[in-house]
Amino acid sequence: MDVEKLRKLLGDADEIEIEDFELESEKIEFILRSQIAANAVSRKPKAPLPGFRFTPPVDKYDSKISEVTLGATKAGGGTRDRELRIGGANAPPFYYFENYCTNNPVISHDIFDMPISLPGHVKKYFGDAMEDPADWAKLRVKKFNAEMITLHLVSTDPNVKDTSVNEACKTIEDVLQAVKVPLIIGGSGNPKKDPELLSKAAEVCSGEKVILSTVDPDMDYKMVAKAAAEYNHSLISLISMNPDEMRRLNKNLMKTGMKPENMIMDLFTGGVGYGIEYTISAMERCRLAGLKGDKYLALPMASATSNAWSAREAWSHDDKLGPREWRGPLWESTTAAMALLSGADLFMMLHPTSIKIIESLIESLSVSKPVDSGLEENNTNNTYTQWINV
Repeated sequence: MDVEKLRKLLGDADEIEIEDFELESEKIEFILRSQIAANAVSRKPKAPLPGFRFTPPVDKYDSKISEVTLGATKAGGGTRDRELRIGGANAPPFYYFENYCTNNPVISHDIFDMPISLPGHVKKYFGDAMEDPADWAKLRVKKFNAEMITLHLVSTDPNVKDTSVNEACKTIEDVLQAVKVPLIIGGSGNPKKDPELLSKAAEVCSGEKVILSTVDPDMDYKMVAKAAAEYNHSLISLISMNPDEMRRLNKNLMKTGMKPENMIMDLFTGGVGYGIEYTISAMERCRLAGLKGDKYLALPMASATSNAWSAREAWSHDDKLGPREWRGPLWESTTAAMALLSGADLFMMLHPTSIKIIESLIESLSVSKPVDSGLEENNTNNTYTQWINV
């Protein structure tokens, strides 16, 4: 077609619509030059949009999450070198346009009272220190800057080594002497032995304000709660992803004398691909219920994110899934990130790289004062802009 005729046909049209068109060809070259292209080039750009202000809907809550102190210094009757605080939120996590929380989440580094099965690329971080819980705790503090330690007394399980309660308490004393950071004392998960173990641990750790982990409805939780209340420790209540059952357990714990400022709840953290979506839902439901006035759910939340290592994808030998030395830490840190955004206040974690990732994430998302809710154009000091730039 003649170019001039095509120009006249098209005129100033902005688009072309062709109907009932058929073409058969082995090769075709189609070049269209018309006023459309010229208009597109010569058209002046529209004036920039004026600055705008977006104000998200702001809710006010009837309650706040209780604040729990971890560890006791000399001034508080203990021998720890620091006190850590979690909880205290009066808005959902990182809703800085509604309010903010002065207490950042805390990460506790896992150690065990016996060598456990770990992939070689994880064991290399700890070496021979895994043979002695006190040495392991020292390594965690000195090399990896742990501000809190979780001692898992897994050997006390009758199906493992059946270590006696007295021997386990000796291990607790050794760790208390070895490091001066706050401690979490974890049982083996055996419902028959843990009540006696955790109750005795409460007495051994008198004055240190440790956390006893964990109690659930299938054990004599009242025995542990009474010991925790007597020696002024905190405890973690455990229910698997069921807010209604968690509410019931916490209510019963408070009837034994436990106070909200000494209680933390664990809704169980499923790893990525192994139930994390249920964890997210349960955590968010509990946090919102607590903020709306349910005193039995207005408690800080713990996340045992080292559970992510039970996922086959975190440790298996499978080149298709990528290198294990990166896959495992990413599995744990991604699991922790989901719990963090759902409101978790306390993390129990294993891999040093995973811990470093979550520490950086917490730092990047945290603020020290309320944030203006308006999102203005070119406002480089806005928290949301900072998140994008991180």
